[in-house]
Amino acid sequence: MVSSWFLRWLLLLGLLDTCVYGLGVNWGTQATHKLPPKTVVQMLKDNGIKKVKLFDTEASTMRALAGTGIEVMVAIPNDQLLAMNDYKRAKDFVKSNISIYNFNGGVNIKYVAVGNEPFLTSYNGSFINTTFPALQNIQNALNEAGVGDSIKATVPLNADVYNSPTGQSYPSAGRFRSDINDLMTQIVQFLNKNNAPFTVNIYPFLSLYGNDNFPIDYAFFDGVSQTVVDVGSGIQYTNVFDANFDTLVSALKAVGFGDMTVIVGEVGWPTDGDKSATVDYAYRFYNGLLPRLASNRGTPLRPGFIEVYLFGLLDEDAKSIAPGNFERHWGIFKYDGQPKFALDLSGQGQNKLLIGAQNVQYLPSKWCTFNPNAQDLSKLADNIDYACTFSDCTALGYGSSCNGLDANGNASYAFNMYFQVQNQDPMACDFQGLATVTNVNISQGKCNFIIQIASSSSPVHPSLVGFAFVTVLTFLLL
Repeated sequence: MVSSWFLRWLLLLGLLDTCVYGLGVNWGTQATHKLPPKTVVQMLKDNGIKKVKLFDTEASTMRALAGTGIEVMVAIPNDQLLAMNDYKRAKDFVKSNISIYNFNGGVNIKYVAVGNEPFLTSYNGSFINTTFPALQNIQNALNEAGVGDSIKATVPLNADVYNSPTGQSYPSAGRFRSDINDLMTQIVQFLNKNNAPFTVNIYPFLSLYGNDNFPIDYAFFDGVSQTVVDVGSGIQYTNVFDANFDTLVSALKAVGFGDMTVIVGEVGWPTDGDKSATVDYAYRFYNGLLPRLASNRGTPLRPGFIEVYLFGLLDEDAKSIAPGNFERHWGIFKYDGQPKFALDLSGQGQNKLLIGAQNVQYLPSKWCTFNPNAQDLSKLADNIDYACTFSDCTALGYGSSCNGLDANGNASYAFNMYFQVQNQDPMACDFQGLATVTNVNISQGKCNFIIQIASSSSPVHPSLVGFAFVTVLTFLLL
């Protein structure tokens, strides 16, 4: 007879295996107040997430991942690519950030991301000449260190590195961008030689962002009223993810590597910061994507399993909003590690709230609010602008969760966000007599006036932060 403890053990194993096979998450850390790495790693384990993609090799993060068995993609930021063009520097990187963790009970590193979307057109060619040499040097250094068979260098690329020619806007006509076609061919050849994957980031959300004419249903997976037919192949496409992925497959085929392994390094849906960035849309997107991945259906030109990393794990309130205010709201968890909406990472449609961060320590229950007794309002606009420049006011934008506040509410939101970033320093809630501290929660409806988590991160000072927030006065003071 099977013992009860053995049955409980089997049940526990079943509960831990709760993710789509091959599913990972992106763990970004551009936040003013970070959760402790050990807390985040426990979240990964609690939710059965067995793959994680990082954007650096920060030591405390790596130590927290040691011994967990979680597969890790570490990263070299774009501003370090030039340094990696020196082979000695590349070898030093591998020694200090890869080999040091390569022991029994260490970190299960599987990939090294060389740069992050370095060929974005918005970078104006800044990394065109440094990315490929860095990729070569890192992979060769991995090979020399004796780990090249198990750890592969790759370059996470935005989907704008390929397209369909004008007049042939369908997936089967996909080609690499003309200005980088030769470079992309060299990169693909090198990846193939080293049995490394091609990594691409695909964002159906961006098809909607700023494009009111885009057929909204085409961004999701639950059906469209009219399919898009690929004139070249006759394939009918029902969603932009499949079409985008297959455009890449065609581009790879055009340079002779149509069977190359492709990893989707980032895919997700933001929940604030734009009229299309909502919790409901995010729920709809993931509720279509995850079952698709679980079925191993693949795409029309690439049936079968696809390795995918969701973007992202946590909201990041210090991330650049140059692409849009939504950039700080990609997480399936809030800034404090609490789930935003019901989700089933196994892709079986049994949606429930994920397991959030445990034992989170918050700052005291205090908020900074507009002072109703303020006499001189002539400086209000300047103070709101200052608060939003050095904190995160993206939820106040058009179509966002806090867009419906009145003028005083807008001021309170801005002042409180700055107050929380500054660890509730009393001096950070004055604003020339326009603000005051309160113990009453001033949240309104769907607009949450946060209490920041307590962390070892230093508060953000004006001298340390560039102007990240576009002028907000137009809509704040109306």
